[in-house]
Amino acid sequence: STGMSKKKISKAIFPVGGLGTRFLPATKAIPKEMLPIVDKPLIQYAVEEAVEAGIDTLIFITGRNKYAIANHFDRTHEIEQQLQERGNTEQLERIKKMLPEHVSCAYIRQNAPLGLGHAVLCAKQAIGDEPFAVLLADDLLDSGTPGCLAQMVNLHQQTGNCVIAVEEVEPHKTDQYGIVEIDHQSKMASSPIIRSIIEKPAPDQAPSRLGVVGRYILTPQIFTLLEQTAADAGGDIQLTDAIGQLLSQQTIYAHNFGGKRYDCGSYEGFVDATINFALKRPDLTEVIEENVLEIHRKIMAARKERVERWIKQLRQ
Repeated sequence: STGMSKKKISKAIFPVGGLGTRFLPATKAIPKEMLPIVDKPLIQYAVEEAVEAGIDTLIFITGRNKYAIANHFDRTHEIEQQLQERGNTEQLERIKKMLPEHVSCAYIRQNAPLGLGHAVLCAKQAIGDEPFAVLLADDLLDSGTPGCLAQMVNLHQQTGNCVIAVEEVEPHKTDQYGIVEIDHQSKMASSPIIRSIIEKPAPDQAPSRLGVVGRYILTPQIFTLLEQTAADAGGDIQLTDAIGQLLSQQTIYAHNFGGKRYDCGSYEGFVDATINFALKRPDLTEVIEENVLEIHRKIMAARKERVERWIKQLRQ
Protein backbone atom coordinates (compact mmCIF):
# COMPACT_ATOMS: atom_id res chain seq x y z
CA SER A 1 0.00 0.00 0.00
CA THR A 2 1.14 3.55 -0.66
CA GLY A 3 -0.48 6.75 0.59
CA MET A 4 2.40 7.41 2.93
CA SER A 5 3.33 11.01 3.62
CA LYS A 6 6.19 12.15 1.43
CA LYS A 7 8.32 13.77 4.09
CA LYS A 8 11.75 15.05 3.08
CA ILE A 9 14.56 12.70 4.05
CA SER A 10 16.94 14.65 6.25
CA LYS A 11 18.56 12.04 8.51
CA ALA A 12 20.99 9.23 7.76
CA ILE A 13 22.29 6.43 9.97
CA PHE A 14 25.89 5.22 9.60
CA PRO A 15 26.48 1.97 11.52
CA VAL A 16 30.20 2.12 12.35
CA GLY A 17 30.33 -0.03 15.49
CA GLY A 18 31.59 -3.28 13.94
CA LEU A 19 34.80 -4.83 15.23
CA GLY A 20 36.53 -4.94 11.84
CA THR A 21 38.46 -8.07 12.83
CA ARG A 22 39.22 -8.94 9.21
CA PHE A 23 41.48 -5.89 8.92
CA LEU A 24 43.44 -6.28 12.15
CA PRO A 25 45.91 -4.89 13.13
CA ALA A 26 44.88 -1.83 11.04
CA THR A 27 41.56 -1.66 12.89
CA LYS A 28 42.91 -2.17 16.40
CA ALA A 29 42.57 1.51 17.32
CA ILE A 30 40.32 2.86 14.56
CA PRO A 31 37.03 1.65 13.09
CA LYS A 32 37.38 -0.03 9.68
CA GLU A 33 35.29 2.81 8.21
CA MET A 34 38.28 5.08 8.88
CA LEU A 35 40.56 3.11 6.53
CA PRO A 36 41.45 5.37 3.60
CA ILE A 37 40.93 4.76 -0.09
CA VAL A 38 43.76 6.94 -1.46
CA ASP A 39 43.37 10.00 0.80
CA LYS A 40 39.84 9.83 2.20
CA PRO A 41 38.49 7.39 4.78
CA LEU A 42 35.60 5.14 3.67
CA ILE A 43 33.18 6.92 6.00
CA GLN A 44 33.84 10.23 4.25
CA TYR A 45 32.85 8.85 0.85
CA ALA A 46 29.55 7.67 2.39
CA VAL A 47 28.98 11.00 4.16
CA GLU A 48 29.58 12.92 0.92
CA GLU A 49 27.06 10.69 -0.87
CA ALA A 50 24.49 11.43 1.88
CA VAL A 51 25.12 15.20 1.87
CA GLU A 52 24.75 15.23 -1.93
CA ALA A 53 21.33 13.56 -1.44
CA GLY A 54 20.17 16.43 0.80
CA ILE A 55 20.81 14.82 4.21
CA ASP A 56 21.64 17.34 6.96
CA THR A 57 21.73 15.16 10.10
CA LEU A 58 24.33 12.38 10.30
CA ILE A 59 23.79 9.78 13.02
CA PHE A 60 26.81 7.56 13.68
CA ILE A 61 26.20 4.33 15.60
CA THR A 62 29.62 3.77 17.14
CA GLY A 63 31.47 1.01 18.98
CA ARG A 64 34.49 1.14 21.24
CA ASN A 65 36.58 3.24 18.80
CA LYS A 66 34.05 6.05 18.67
CA TYR A 67 36.45 8.99 18.95
CA ALA A 68 38.22 8.53 15.62
CA ILE A 69 35.12 9.34 13.55
CA ALA A 70 34.04 12.23 15.79
CA ASN A 71 37.56 13.69 15.59
CA HIS A 72 37.58 13.27 11.82
CA PHE A 73 34.42 15.32 11.28
CA ASP A 74 35.12 17.96 13.95
CA ARG A 75 36.54 21.31 12.89
CA THR A 76 40.25 21.32 13.81
CA HIS A 77 41.37 24.88 14.28
CA GLU A 78 45.06 24.07 14.82
CA ILE A 79 45.32 22.19 11.48
CA GLU A 80 43.41 24.95 9.69
CA GLN A 81 45.61 27.62 11.24
CA GLN A 82 48.79 25.78 10.25
CA LEU A 83 47.63 25.37 6.64
CA GLN A 84 46.65 29.05 6.58
CA GLU A 85 50.09 30.13 7.82
CA ARG A 86 51.82 27.94 5.25
CA GLY A 87 49.66 29.36 2.48
CA ASN A 88 48.36 25.87 1.68
CA THR A 89 44.96 27.11 0.51
CA GLU A 90 44.03 24.03 -1.53
CA GLN A 91 44.29 21.65 1.43
CA LEU A 92 42.62 24.22 3.69
CA GLU A 93 39.59 24.36 1.37
CA ARG A 94 39.36 20.56 1.26
CA ILE A 95 39.37 20.33 5.06
CA LYS A 96 36.77 23.10 5.43
CA LYS A 97 34.54 21.65 2.72
CA MET A 98 34.50 18.22 4.35
CA LEU A 99 31.24 18.97 6.16
CA PRO A 100 29.09 21.92 5.07
CA GLU A 101 28.01 24.31 7.86
CA HIS A 102 24.35 23.20 7.75
CA VAL A 103 25.17 19.54 8.45
CA SER A 104 25.20 18.26 12.04
CA CYS A 105 26.55 15.02 13.54
CA ALA A 106 25.24 12.89 16.38
CA TYR A 107 27.03 9.90 17.94
CA ILE A 108 25.16 7.03 19.57
CA ARG A 109 26.97 4.21 21.31
CA GLN A 110 26.02 0.63 20.37
CA ASN A 111 27.00 -1.21 23.53
CA ALA A 112 27.32 -4.63 21.90
CA PRO A 113 27.81 -5.46 18.21
CA LEU A 114 24.44 -7.24 17.79
CA GLY A 115 24.09 -6.83 14.04
CA LEU A 116 22.87 -4.23 11.59
CA GLY A 117 19.24 -4.39 12.74
CA HIS A 118 20.29 -3.58 16.31
CA ALA A 119 22.50 -0.70 15.11
CA VAL A 120 19.55 0.84 13.23
CA LEU A 121 17.30 0.35 16.28
CA CYS A 122 19.82 2.31 18.41
CA ALA A 123 18.88 5.41 16.38
CA LYS A 124 15.11 5.16 17.02
CA GLN A 125 14.92 8.17 19.38
CA ALA A 126 17.15 10.30 17.14
CA ILE A 127 15.10 9.56 14.01
CA GLY A 128 11.59 9.99 15.42
CA ASP A 129 8.63 9.62 13.10
CA GLU A 130 10.16 10.24 9.68
CA PRO A 131 11.69 8.28 6.82
CA PHE A 132 15.49 8.01 6.91
CA ALA A 133 18.51 6.60 5.10
CA VAL A 134 21.01 3.94 6.18
CA LEU A 135 24.48 3.86 4.59
CA LEU A 136 27.10 1.17 5.11
CA ALA A 137 30.48 2.75 4.47
CA ASP A 138 32.02 -0.68 3.68
CA ASP A 139 30.18 -0.49 0.38
CA LEU A 140 31.94 2.20 -1.63
CA LEU A 141 29.73 3.08 -4.58
CA ASP A 142 31.09 4.73 -7.69
CA SER A 143 27.85 5.69 -9.41
CA GLY A 144 28.57 9.08 -10.99
CA THR A 145 26.30 12.07 -10.38
CA PRO A 146 23.76 11.99 -8.89
CA GLY A 147 25.08 9.31 -6.55
CA CYS A 148 23.18 6.21 -5.50
CA LEU A 149 21.51 7.73 -2.42
CA ALA A 150 20.38 10.83 -4.35
CA GLN A 151 18.78 8.52 -6.93
CA MET A 152 17.00 6.63 -4.13
CA VAL A 153 15.82 9.80 -2.37
CA ASN A 154 14.38 10.94 -5.67
CA LEU A 155 12.43 7.69 -6.01
CA HIS A 156 11.18 8.00 -2.42
CA GLN A 157 9.98 11.60 -3.03
CA GLN A 158 7.95 10.36 -6.00
CA THR A 159 6.40 7.37 -4.22
CA GLY A 160 6.69 7.75 -0.44
CA ASN A 161 7.94 4.16 -0.25
CA CYS A 162 11.01 2.37 1.06
CA VAL A 163 13.88 1.83 -1.38
CA ILE A 164 16.76 -0.67 -1.16
CA ALA A 165 19.80 -0.52 -3.45
CA VAL A 166 20.64 -3.74 -5.30
CA GLU A 167 23.11 -4.94 -7.90
CA GLU A 168 23.55 -8.10 -9.94
CA VAL A 169 25.92 -10.47 -8.17
CA GLU A 170 27.72 -13.48 -9.62
CA PRO A 171 25.53 -16.62 -9.39
CA HIS A 172 27.94 -18.47 -7.09
CA LYS A 173 28.07 -15.55 -4.63
CA THR A 174 24.37 -15.36 -3.67
CA ASP A 175 25.17 -16.87 -0.25
CA GLN A 176 27.13 -13.72 0.65
CA TYR A 177 24.18 -11.31 0.23
CA GLY A 178 20.59 -10.58 1.04
CA ILE A 179 18.88 -11.52 -2.25
CA VAL A 180 15.59 -9.98 -3.42
CA GLU A 181 12.85 -11.60 -5.43
CA ILE A 182 11.27 -9.01 -7.70
CA ASP A 183 7.86 -8.53 -9.26
CA HIS A 184 8.41 -8.82 -13.01
CA GLN A 185 5.21 -6.87 -13.70
CA SER A 186 6.74 -3.74 -12.09
CA LYS A 187 6.37 -0.61 -14.20
CA MET A 188 9.88 0.73 -13.49
CA ALA A 189 12.57 -1.48 -14.97
CA SER A 190 15.48 -0.02 -12.99
CA SER A 191 13.49 0.03 -9.72
CA PRO A 192 11.12 -2.96 -9.60
CA ILE A 193 8.93 -3.81 -6.61
CA ILE A 194 10.36 -6.37 -4.16
CA ARG A 195 8.23 -9.46 -3.47
CA SER A 196 10.51 -11.13 -0.92
CA ILE A 197 14.00 -10.86 0.57
CA ILE A 198 16.16 -13.79 1.64
CA GLU A 199 19.36 -13.61 3.68
CA LYS A 200 22.32 -15.41 2.06
CA PRO A 201 20.57 -18.15 0.03
CA ALA A 202 22.58 -20.96 -1.59
CA PRO A 203 22.93 -20.44 -5.37
CA ASP A 204 20.32 -23.12 -6.13
CA GLN A 205 17.84 -21.54 -3.67
CA ALA A 206 18.31 -17.91 -4.76
CA PRO A 207 15.19 -16.34 -6.35
CA SER A 208 17.35 -13.92 -8.40
CA ARG A 209 20.85 -12.53 -8.69
CA LEU A 210 19.94 -9.14 -7.24
CA GLY A 211 21.98 -8.68 -4.07
CA VAL A 212 21.31 -5.96 -1.51
CA VAL A 213 23.93 -3.20 -1.39
CA GLY A 214 24.51 -1.12 1.77
CA ARG A 215 22.03 1.70 1.00
CA TYR A 216 18.49 1.80 2.36
CA ILE A 217 15.64 4.29 2.62
CA LEU A 218 13.29 3.11 5.33
CA THR A 219 10.13 4.32 7.04
CA PRO A 220 9.86 4.50 10.87
CA GLN A 221 7.59 1.40 10.92
CA ILE A 222 10.84 -0.58 10.68
CA PHE A 223 11.63 0.25 14.34
CA THR A 224 8.53 -1.55 15.65
CA LEU A 225 9.42 -4.59 13.53
CA LEU A 226 13.07 -4.54 14.68
CA GLU A 227 11.90 -4.54 18.32
CA GLN A 228 9.91 -7.71 17.55
CA THR A 229 12.66 -9.42 15.51
CA ALA A 230 14.29 -12.40 17.19
CA ALA A 231 18.07 -12.69 17.06
CA ASP A 232 19.50 -15.16 14.52
CA ALA A 233 21.68 -18.19 15.29
CA GLY A 234 24.72 -15.90 15.69
CA GLY A 235 22.90 -13.65 18.17
CA ASP A 236 22.44 -10.80 15.67
CA ILE A 237 19.27 -8.88 14.93
CA GLN A 238 19.12 -8.87 11.12
CA LEU A 239 17.76 -5.85 9.29
CA THR A 240 16.82 -8.22 6.43
CA ASP A 241 14.37 -10.08 8.70
CA ALA A 242 12.57 -6.86 9.67
CA ILE A 243 12.48 -5.71 6.04
CA GLY A 244 10.89 -9.07 5.16
CA GLN A 245 8.15 -8.29 7.69
CA LEU A 246 7.73 -4.74 6.37
CA LEU A 247 7.11 -6.11 2.87
CA SER A 248 3.68 -7.34 3.96
CA GLN A 249 2.74 -3.79 5.03
CA GLN A 250 4.34 -1.56 2.39
CA THR A 251 5.63 -1.42 -1.16
CA ILE A 252 9.43 -1.56 -1.23
CA TYR A 253 11.48 -0.85 -4.35
CA ALA A 254 14.75 -2.48 -5.41
CA HIS A 255 16.90 0.23 -6.98
CA ASN A 256 19.50 -1.01 -9.46
CA PHE A 257 21.81 1.98 -9.15
CA GLY A 258 24.05 1.56 -12.16
CA GLY A 259 27.73 2.05 -11.37
CA LYS A 260 30.30 0.00 -9.53
CA ARG A 261 30.27 -1.20 -5.94
CA TYR A 262 33.48 -1.99 -4.11
CA ASP A 263 33.06 -4.25 -1.10
CA CYS A 264 35.73 -2.62 1.04
CA GLY A 265 34.94 -5.00 3.90
CA SER A 266 37.01 -7.53 1.94
CA TYR A 267 40.68 -7.33 0.98
CA GLU A 268 39.88 -7.83 -2.72
CA GLY A 269 37.37 -4.97 -2.81
CA PHE A 270 39.61 -2.71 -0.75
CA VAL A 271 42.60 -3.16 -3.07
CA ASP A 272 40.38 -2.91 -6.18
CA ALA A 273 38.89 0.38 -4.93
CA THR A 274 42.31 1.78 -4.04
CA ILE A 275 43.64 1.15 -7.54
CA ASN A 276 40.54 2.44 -9.33
CA PHE A 277 40.19 5.58 -7.22
CA ALA A 278 43.91 6.28 -7.61
CA LEU A 279 43.45 6.03 -11.39
CA LYS A 280 40.99 8.95 -11.21
CA ARG A 281 43.90 11.08 -10.01
CA PRO A 282 46.04 12.48 -12.84
CA ASP A 283 48.99 12.81 -10.42
CA LEU A 284 48.91 9.05 -9.68
CA THR A 285 48.11 7.44 -13.04
CA GLU A 286 51.74 7.37 -14.19
CA VAL A 287 53.06 5.57 -11.12
CA ILE A 288 50.21 3.01 -11.34
CA GLU A 289 50.83 2.39 -15.04
CA GLU A 290 54.54 1.78 -14.37
CA ASN A 291 53.72 -0.57 -11.48
CA VAL A 292 51.09 -2.47 -13.45
CA LEU A 293 53.58 -3.17 -16.26
CA GLU A 294 56.18 -4.30 -13.72
CA ILE A 295 53.63 -6.54 -11.92
CA HIS A 296 52.55 -8.00 -15.26
CA ARG A 297 56.19 -8.85 -16.10
CA LYS A 298 56.62 -10.58 -12.71
CA ILE A 299 53.41 -12.59 -13.14
CA MET A 300 54.39 -13.72 -16.64
CA ALA A 301 57.90 -14.68 -15.46
CA ALA A 302 56.48 -16.69 -12.53
CA ARG A 303 53.98 -18.38 -14.85
CA LYS A 304 56.73 -19.31 -17.33
CA GLU A 305 58.81 -20.75 -14.50
CA ARG A 306 55.85 -22.86 -13.28
CA VAL A 307 55.26 -24.25 -16.79
CA GLU A 308 58.97 -25.09 -17.20
CA ARG A 309 59.01 -26.87 -13.81
CA TRP A 310 55.90 -28.80 -14.76
CA ILE A 311 57.38 -29.91 -18.13
CA LYS A 312 60.57 -30.98 -16.33
CA GLN A 313 58.54 -33.12 -13.91
CA LEU A 314 56.63 -34.69 -16.79
CA ARG A 315 59.91 -35.66 -18.53
CA GLN A 316 61.16 -37.34 -15.37
